[in-house]
Amino acid sequence: LQLYDNGRYTCRGWLSSFPSPWEDSAPVTVTVHGVPVSGVSLSAQRPGAQVALGDRLVLTCAVAAGTGPLSFSWHRGGSGAQLGTGPRLELSHVGDNDSGHYQCRASNGDSVAESPTLNVTVL
Repeated sequence: LQLYDNGRYTCRGWLSSFPSPWEDSAPVTVTVHGVPVSGVSLSAQRPGAQVALGDRLVLTCAVAAGTGPLSFSWHRGGSGAQLGTGPRLELSHVGDNDSGHYQCRASNGDSVAESPTLNVTVL
């Protein structure tokens, strides 16, 4: 089911009786509730999230549960500044200032959940 499947439904059946061979059931109201976002996790392509100066680092945000569509935002060091907006954050040439605690947030418009922080170390 999707959220847009909310509505009233009836069933029409062939009874082959007079005056009309068709008969409708009583209407049933279906309400679809969204599942809150939960189980947000963060992983790095590099073991231990250690990367050499100038190398590329890709961080991935995953959601265990939640009805979509989902949106993502990336943050470092508890800052409100947004670093990216997809399920992946790519740092193509890491510098010294890219070290820190990274976190992703996932939202479905009704709920928001955050991943645990991941400490990225630039060597």
